[in-house]
Amino acid sequence: MAEPHLFSERRWTAADGLTLFARDYPGADGAARLPVIALHGLTRNSADFDTLAPLIARGGRRVLALDVRGRGRSDRAADPMTYQPPVYARDVLGLMEVAGIDRAVFLGTSMGGLITMAVAAMKSRVVAAAILNDIGPQVSPEGLARIAAYSGQPVETPTWAAAAAHVRRINGVAFPHYTDADWDAFARRTFREGAEGAPVLDYDPDIAVPIRAAGPKALVPNLWPHFRKLARQRPTLLIRGATSDLLGADIADRMRKAAPDMRYAEITGVGHAPMLDEAEARAAIFEFLRDVP
Repeated sequence: MAEPHLFSERRWTAADGLTLFARDYPGADGAARLPVIALHGLTRNSADFDTLAPLIARGGRRVLALDVRGRGRSDRAADPMTYQPPVYARDVLGLMEVAGIDRAVFLGTSMGGLITMAVAAMKSRVVAAAILNDIGPQVSPEGLARIAAYSGQPVETPTWAAAAAHVRRINGVAFPHYTDADWDAFARRTFREGAEGAPVLDYDPDIAVPIRAAGPKALVPNLWPHFRKLARQRPTLLIRGATSDLLGADIADRMRKAAPDMRYAEITGVGHAPMLDEAEARAAIFEFLRDVP
């Protein structure tokens, strides 16, 4: 049996010719269970799942953690207007086809949850169950404005200490309990070593182009019909950071009323978005997965 904590590198070609990348963690031997497709947030990459994915794999589920186009080891797009959830969703469907996956459990953090809703809208049956991490069909303008303010902006990080200071400055309010070691690890999931040896952000700055083009009035689209279709037709778990500025408690309450059967977990002392290494988040995820084929 392959060691479930190891992943193979999987690449596939998008409809517009981009080469995309995913970490493919084999599930442990045992009864066949639906695989998990893990989708990261706007400026993140597959490394965000490097602790959780092996744990899920040990439970018998194959995990595919993607680098969404423009991030990590996936190609950067020539046309920045392709950096939008409908295109990302088509990329995911392309991966499922080449990987021989008919249905999967989707785990989406922030933007990854929007991609999950887009996939369900395009091809509903492929989404067997969904875990939405700190995201919904509506988001708080304040949180989205904060993210838009730093996404795609140039940063000066000549050293890893400077990179750690940068991610701490942006995310410190969300993770007040983090130590220096935590911020260093966070930086190493956010930056890669550039040609000159200095850390550089591990995403294409142009991912922010569609956000700027949309303008402030278009930053919060109405995705309630997509959410209702997703959460009413399949098992769904919503995870929310208790101090999240993107998914307010009022929005989470409205989501729970719209989908009464949806499970819910709130992670104390954490903002946007839980890293899913928190004990409460893991407990909720594994309890949810126990009840999914």
